[in-house]
Amino acid sequence: MNPAKLQARYRRIVTFFGLVTASFIYWEIVLPKLGLVAWSNRTRLARNRKAATRFRAMAIGMGGLMIKVGQFLSARLDVLPAEITDELAGLQDEVPPARFADVRDKAEAEFGRPLSEVFASFEAEPLAAASLGQAHRAVLLAEDAADTGFAEVVVKVQRPYIEEIVATDLAALRRVGRWLTRYKPVSKRADVPALVEEFAHTTLAEIDYVAEAGNAGHFAEVFGEDASIRVPQVAWEHTTQRVLTLEDVTAIRIGDYEAITAAGIDRGEVAHKLVATYLQQIFEDGVFHADPHPGNLFVAPVGEPGEFQLTFIDFGMVGRVADNLRDGLREAMLAIALQDASRLVAAFQELDVLLPTADVRLLELAAAQVFDRFGGMTMGDLRDISHEEMLSFGLQFRDLMVSMPFQLPENLLLLGRSIAMLSGMCTGLDPQFNLWVALAPYSAKLISGEGGGTDWDTIKSEGTKVVQTLIALPARADRVLTSAERGELSVRTPLLDLRVRQLNRTMNRLAYAVVFVGLVLAGAMLFATSPVLGQVLLGVSALPLLAVLLGGRGHGGP
Repeated sequence: MNPAKLQARYRRIVTFFGLVTASFIYWEIVLPKLGLVAWSNRTRLARNRKAATRFRAMAIGMGGLMIKVGQFLSARLDVLPAEITDELAGLQDEVPPARFADVRDKAEAEFGRPLSEVFASFEAEPLAAASLGQAHRAVLLAEDAADTGFAEVVVKVQRPYIEEIVATDLAALRRVGRWLTRYKPVSKRADVPALVEEFAHTTLAEIDYVAEAGNAGHFAEVFGEDASIRVPQVAWEHTTQRVLTLEDVTAIRIGDYEAITAAGIDRGEVAHKLVATYLQQIFEDGVFHADPHPGNLFVAPVGEPGEFQLTFIDFGMVGRVADNLRDGLREAMLAIALQDASRLVAAFQELDVLLPTADVRLLELAAAQVFDRFGGMTMGDLRDISHEEMLSFGLQFRDLMVSMPFQLPENLLLLGRSIAMLSGMCTGLDPQFNLWVALAPYSAKLISGEGGGTDWDTIKSEGTKVVQTLIALPARADRVLTSAERGELSVRTPLLDLRVRQLNRTMNRLAYAVVFVGLVLAGAMLFATSPVLGQVLLGVSALPLLAVLLGGRGHGGP
């Protein structure tokens, strides 16, 4: 690609984010120091939306990595306000297809021979076009079809010059990340260079088609004995780092509800199968398909009426459940089962999702209130709660969302994003679908560690803690009574203190409460009914799920 065009692209990205940064400094640092904080607060929502709208327009116009940046940012409610993530949430790969001549040239360069010598036929019209590559239908030569066992394939080819574009865009983003580390209002809320590197890691994996083919092979092996799951086979002789050839398994898109019903398939059963499949990936295999949007999932009628296969495609983005994540989830689930707010916050710390500035006391108080108020509620119950009650509850913890003490590691980000998309698809398939009931068997399995018998280590651990508490009770009681006799006993009322502080704050920050209300409701739902992911969604990945369940939230602050 012309170096001048790459330089212009670099300058455009850096200039855009430079202007956004300058605007942030002016409105959030300079004006408050001049006594104009009320003006800054009053205009924040509109300014954030305008910036997100401008970025969306730029991303669609530039294509390449910028659309991926927007999609990545749309899931980062842990570091960005909802008015920005909402605007970016619908950002798809809205790019025109590359010229077929360019696609053909790239594929032929990879194969080292003309397409006519590689395939019996190759459709010039793309099946799908995305920011990093595009897919075309093709038919293998007879001898190759005999070897692979299939003839119809989908060939995924990288867009021309995409590697140079990705390198340029990442260089620009890394420079912006270094800028932002110099400003405490940003650096204390997010490790921007680390976020850029997370994004870079994910993107570079997506343009390595050999790695994607390996992921497809892994999932095909995992589900090889399950006739209700289909994963396309890889035509390895026709696959390189820049060209991927897979068996054509396209069927009814999972978002085409009318077609699924017309095929005689129970959409509720599809939803249950989808959840069960993901739970197996997450909690048993430890590797999961991390891009479950409707374009990557199909439903195919097979066998008897009503029977179907759930088909997965596009394995460029996968998530992995590391041991520390599994341990953190398990500890949080035990805290939820015991209604232990302090233990739940400790689990957040074990999962490495709390920033050093997090107010642990306030988090514990919020968790305890969630346990008390929302325990046992279903999704329907939560949706029936009045707006006034939601607002009243959220006001108690407005300061918590002002500080936004969470930042997600990459593995939790992918997990939360996948769960959010999964929840949305299941609700679309069956409005009465109860995700939390479907999670119950895996909750028990994860708590038990192996899912097959008594977890004696857990029993021993909990027994030890109970004994320690009992031993400490007399000494604690003596200290309390002694303090009372001396007149030194003071009664702390954290909720009252918090409300007094809130009354002294300007009502222009009311928007923060709305965001937290949504977080509380989503977390409460999982706390009471599904320990597997409840703690993840409340403090970690609940935020993308919240965008699906409630919508229309907003809070200030970048």
